[in-house]
Amino acid sequence: MAEIIDGKAAGEEVVAKVKERTAQLIAEAGVQPGLAVVIVGEDPASQVYVNSKSKKAKDCGFHSEQHTLPAETSEAELLALVEKLNADPKIHGILVQLPLPSQMDAGKVIQTIAPEKDVDGFHFNNVGRLGTGELDAAFVPCTPAGCMLLVEKIRGADLSGLSAVVIGRSNIVGKPMANLLLAANCTVTIAHSRTKDLPALARTADILVAAVGRPEMVKGDWVKPGATVIDVGINRVIAAEGEKAKLVGDVAFAEASEHAGAITPVPGGVGPMTIALLMANTLKSAYRAAGRKPPKF
Repeated sequence: MAEIIDGKAAGEEVVAKVKERTAQLIAEAGVQPGLAVVIVGEDPASQVYVNSKSKKAKDCGFHSEQHTLPAETSEAELLALVEKLNADPKIHGILVQLPLPSQMDAGKVIQTIAPEKDVDGFHFNNVGRLGTGELDAAFVPCTPAGCMLLVEKIRGADLSGLSAVVIGRSNIVGKPMANLLLAANCTVTIAHSRTKDLPALARTADILVAAVGRPEMVKGDWVKPGATVIDVGINRVIAAEGEKAKLVGDVAFAEASEHAGAITPVPGGVGPMTIALLMANTLKSAYRAAGRKPPKF
């Protein structure tokens, strides 16, 4: 039976270090990390995410701002707010919650965020740094960064000689995850909906990352014996009429656990790492702004 990778405990370790180094930065440099979260509209899932991020920031000792704008806000008004936050020395991290309403160009909004405050890691400057292996200078997107910490807990920091398959090619998870695995000396294949014989390819992976958004798509017999399985998916499914929805990943957990050496559960795996790494990125930004070397996580 596979080892269950506890993302909640790993996330708490990151947050504990963030709190410690935040207190140190305030005491020694008089700089308090600041995170601004912007949400447009009333999407309930987004509201939950934003509230949890703002609460965690306060818990870490950060200056925390939440800007909630009505759904009919114009793109120009949102861009003006982003520029104001770019210029605010109290703010070290800016996060614009996606999705945005249809009247806005999300790409344009994200690229307006100053790269040094782009703690989500979506600005082209940060994407380019990650793609060229400049990890210390980049902000790495929070979910893949958290996934890598979980992989390292099982496999160590140097993945030389290991084969990795990433199922999913999104800019938010799949592509940055592949770049992180490459930087750790893994041999990496990115798979997607057009990949031929995906189950056979998945069975070659010592490290298998599923990030496709399809409930329990990865079956147990897709998993190489002893593989480390990282399940990024969060899907709400209703098993039968009248039952409450439950959360499942992109991996059929019970089946895969029979083959894997280690596996992340859903919930309690990758999810807690995402918010923890957002706090870590904001702290790094504050350290850079204070002219200090940021801590490593």
